[in-house]
Amino acid sequence: MRILFITSSRLGDAVISSGAIERIRLAHPAARLTIACGAAAAGVFARLPGLERLIVFEKQRLDGHWLSLWSRAVRDRWHMVVDFRGSALAYGLWAGQRVIVRGGRRPGRRYAQIGSACGFEPPPLPVVWTAPADHARADRLVPPGGPVLALGPTANWAGKIWPAERFIALAGRLDFARIAVFGGPGPTERAAAAPVLAGLPGAIDLVGAVSVAEAAACLARCALFIGNDSGLMHLAAAARVPTLGLFGRSRASEYAPAGVRAAFVAAPGIEGEAAMELLTVDAVRAAVVALMGEPVPA
Repeated sequence: MRILFITSSRLGDAVISSGAIERIRLAHPAARLTIACGAAAAGVFARLPGLERLIVFEKQRLDGHWLSLWSRAVRDRWHMVVDFRGSALAYGLWAGQRVIVRGGRRPGRRYAQIGSACGFEPPPLPVVWTAPADHARADRLVPPGGPVLALGPTANWAGKIWPAERFIALAGRLDFARIAVFGGPGPTERAAAAPVLAGLPGAIDLVGAVSVAEAAACLARCALFIGNDSGLMHLAAAARVPTLGLFGRSRASEYAPAGVRAAFVAAPGIEGEAAMELLTVDAVRAAVVALMGEPVPA
């Protein structure tokens, strides 16, 4: 039995789809799974049980990436094809069952839209897949000690980034023994995180230092995550860390973190159009209190 999942090119969207993938995987424990996704999302699935094949494809001119993916999948017979991208590709493959998750913007949480399209009510929350080696490395990077505040000061575009000086000011007003700063690989992520790291000497620097699975294992050792709307925010919520997402020029009604203990705080103004500079330290601290019950680690 083979199942093909066509998922996102972005880390956050891939994490959002993980709950539905896990529910289908558990329903077919002997199935051999293939994931088709972009390079930035591939790490989400590195530890997926039952993974037989990972097809990494990137956007090409004139939608050539769909033809490339079709050519790599058409030789197989699939028990099920689940397309989270809402493309027509599944109809060009031999499949016993097809599940197409419609794309485009519409009301409601994205993880719930995916769950409903797959027939799951209530929709499953996102999950993370890790291995003992990931937790062993996390134990070295975030060793046992006082509670850790995790900060995610980066995002995939500048309009989603809360000012660095406010992350620093907020950290000073929360009573945590240690701070860890997370971020993805590459110079853009390093540049976004650098002012926060400079303003918080002694913080654990995990920017670009870990794989997706290792990041999830490190996050699981933290008492609270506070960060911009990003893939890292979704990963923290999926790792069951108390998670507070910061929103301004993105839609919390669709992309707020989904987890057992997750919340968001948004800049005042029209959803998706408010400047992150309008989100104050006091507002974020109040949201921490509401989430945690007190402004210190639970």
